[in-house]
Amino acid sequence: MKDVKVLGPGCKRCEATEAMVKDAAARLGIDVTVEKVTDYAVIAGFGVVSTPGIVVDGKVVHAGGLPKPDAVEKWLRT
Repeated sequence: MKDVKVLGPGCKRCEATEAMVKDAAARLGIDVTVEKVTDYAVIAGFGVVSTPGIVVDGKVVHAGGLPKPDAVEKWLRT
């Protein structure tokens, strides 16, 4: 199971990113837990200054703007 954190204040881009992760996981048949992290101190702890950010299994894979759908699938597969 993949552990995914979506980092951001809860804006529309953050919500869209969360939906993209869930949709990609469902298409690929990958079990994921998705946690929304809105605490700025925790977000800064990951070194992310531009949101939304995505952390997969403890590794920051994206920060700032909407990710590309094919990139989300790649992160979930690895």
